[in-house]
Amino acid sequence: MSHGATQGLTILGMPVDLHILIMTWMVMAVVVLLAFIATRNLTEVPTGMQNVFEWIISALNGQVSASLGERGPAVAPFFVSLFLFILIANWWGLVPGMTSPTRSLNTNFGVAVVVVILLHLLGLYYKGFKYIKHFFEPIFPFVVINLLEEIVKPITLSFRLFGNILAGEVLIHILPQILPNVFLEVIPGVVWLGFSLFVGVIQAFIFTILSVSYFANAVKESED
Repeated sequence: MSHGATQGLTILGMPVDLHILIMTWMVMAVVVLLAFIATRNLTEVPTGMQNVFEWIISALNGQVSASLGERGPAVAPFFVSLFLFILIANWWGLVPGMTSPTRSLNTNFGVAVVVVILLHLLGLYYKGFKYIKHFFEPIFPFVVINLLEEIVKPITLSFRLFGNILAGEVLIHILPQILPNVFLEVIPGVVWLGFSLFVGVIQAFIFTILSVSYFANAVKESED
């Protein structure tokens, strides 16, 4: 899809891709809609969308509690929302006429920055001065290395997701152009579509679990 009509928009002197912004809001609307459908008629024996959501929530709650301990349940809803947003965003480009927000590095970096900012805020909330002190450990000069590590976190999170989703969308679009007939177009296309769905799940899970691991250092209670 051409993005030419969306280029040229600037906010505070910075360029903004309005097309990706619209796709992002559409994905958020879909996540909210799915959550509404899953919770509007809750039953003791879950079925349909409720069953899917309960499975996702249970799986992520287990991972979060294992990593963050007793403070895990307080932040678990954030990680469930994060996973669902990235998952739907990864799949969104597979819908004809749509574009995955996560194929934009700006989207991924923005989400990663939110993760890093939140983990530092929670670190200060739960540990106070001790959280600041850990940047200077084991000795004072290590503050440079520790700060660089925090700067690298959102960069690595965003680039990993960006590369995988962009590659998947590009291949889906070029397969029909490079294969010689309809039969050879359909079979690889279907196979790659299934693979892209699988990669979308894996990348959403990896992004979320890495975020959980980052939170563990900031939120988990010290054993000493």
